[in-house]
Amino acid sequence: MRDVLADLLRWWSAGEPAGLAIVTATWSSAPRQVGAAMAVGPDGVAVGSVSGGCVEAAVYDLCREAAETGLSQVASFGVTDDLALDAGLPCGGTIELHIGRVDRLTFPDLPRLVSAVERGEPVALRIADGYAVGATGEIAFPPPARMLVFGATDHAAAVARIGGFLGYRVTVCDARPVFATARRFPGAHQVVVDWPHRYLAAEAEAGRIDDRTVICVLTHDPKFDVPTLELALRLDVGYVGAMGSRRTHEDRLARLRAAGLSEPELARLCSPIGLDLGARSPEETAVSIAAEIVALRHGGSGGRLSRVTGPVHKNFGAAGNLSVPREH
Repeated sequence: MRDVLADLLRWWSAGEPAGLAIVTATWSSAPRQVGAAMAVGPDGVAVGSVSGGCVEAAVYDLCREAAETGLSQVASFGVTDDLALDAGLPCGGTIELHIGRVDRLTFPDLPRLVSAVERGEPVALRIADGYAVGATGEIAFPPPARMLVFGATDHAAAVARIGGFLGYRVTVCDARPVFATARRFPGAHQVVVDWPHRYLAAEAEAGRIDDRTVICVLTHDPKFDVPTLELALRLDVGYVGAMGSRRTHEDRLARLRAAGLSEPELARLCSPIGLDLGARSPEETAVSIAAEIVALRHGGSGGRLSRVTGPVHKNFGAAGNLSVPREH
């Protein structure tokens, strides 16, 4: 839903009602997750997506209807629905949507929601006949996950760009001020001049590292990467990868074992970093790193979809249902 907030606020501020569809539950191989949204403005322009294309036309009409009538509804689309013949999910799965009108009466807290999301503060949206913002609720907006890139290299610049594209808040850190500059890393949200392990320790101590954080160590220098990896592999983070040849990898493992890391801790290290894509350039290497991060995050195999069987989208939870109780 983050991708529709700016347009919603613009219409809201102008006093122009809009229609909003939000995914509130999914089952099986649904293409979008809970929280995905489509908004349709007073000029008929649509922003966002709830299905990746499968049911967009039908949802567009329902959004326009909600904006005009002010009536909200819950709609389901899936391969078992009668509507599936015209606007179902041909890729399989089912999505449930809440569709309603957004204006100053139905969503008085919209500016508060947008402000909290922009500041990276955790906030939630509760949906009933209108919309309310609070600390808990149906659709949660946690702060963006972080990507920490250590080493001010050309590869780091490419990884920072693709990290931002994936929605991470990207920090590049290097102890060398001549290389660690904002000009060299326009794709990063933050560039820090500090020893990587010292910066990582401070961020962990401050509580700014969590299990969604991804760490990419691209320094190619044992005096930087070994202390950083020693700490990173002991933190509860989502991903730790390190660049280097297989010879560098073996030397790195020996140094980390000497530092006292256990075999289960070492097994968390993705090194050499990335998937085997045959990458050569920094940009191609960044794609291979991003692909590995996405695969591990969602339980993908990293293989070619044309060569594997089963659903394209992995199930989430007991029945692939990502919803939480809705207020009635």
